[in-house]
Amino acid sequence: MTKLTLYGLEASPPVRAAKLALAALDVPYEFVEVNTLAKENLSEEFLKKNPQHTVPTLEDDGHFIWDSHAIIAYLVSKYGKTDSLYPKDLLQRAVVDQRLHFESGVIFANGLRSITKPLFAAGQTKIPKERYDAIIEIYDFLETFLAGNDYIAGGQLTIADFSIISTVTSLEAFVEVDTAKYPKVTAWIKRLQQLPYYEEANGNGARTFESFIKKTNFSFES
Repeated sequence: MTKLTLYGLEASPPVRAAKLALAALDVPYEFVEVNTLAKENLSEEFLKKNPQHTVPTLEDDGHFIWDSHAIIAYLVSKYGKTDSLYPKDLLQRAVVDQRLHFESGVIFANGLRSITKPLFAAGQTKIPKERYDAIIEIYDFLETFLAGNDYIAGGQLTIADFSIISTVTSLEAFVEVDTAKYPKVTAWIKRLQQLPYYEEANGNGARTFESFIKKTNFSFES
């Protein structure tokens, strides 16, 4: 098997999604830290690997893949012993794909990044209330998705769970999941926390991310 290299920062939610997939597949890889806060992703060397200068970036036999959703789908398609994490059945796969797009366009872009980009790039510590409302709406949707399901795309663990748990546990640095209002989301988080590789792949990085956020002394506007 060709040695894989994952470039990224452990605190990054998309990087943690890739780490969860690699751990679930039990695929060995080297992790190379790229500190985006120090703009190491803008170095000439890294731009040759990924001109979009995002993390995670995966290197497999001299080929470079970026965007966590593309990476985790690729990993399961190439290295998975079964298709359980990314079903070949078209209807089941469509649900997983929908959840991945929901994570990308709604949870990450409209939820997390809309807060963290002005927070870190411009030092904007006063967060508009609409950003708080957006997070609540995300939790509402997830509670609906989990109705009658143990996992985010149905009855089994898939890469959609890896993608969404990494971002949701980061959103919690801003707005905690209300256990009374969102019992299904709460149970789902606890279910994923029981995975033997969860702490190393996501838990540690989520706590590091939260510590970064707490240091900003952010507040939501009323």
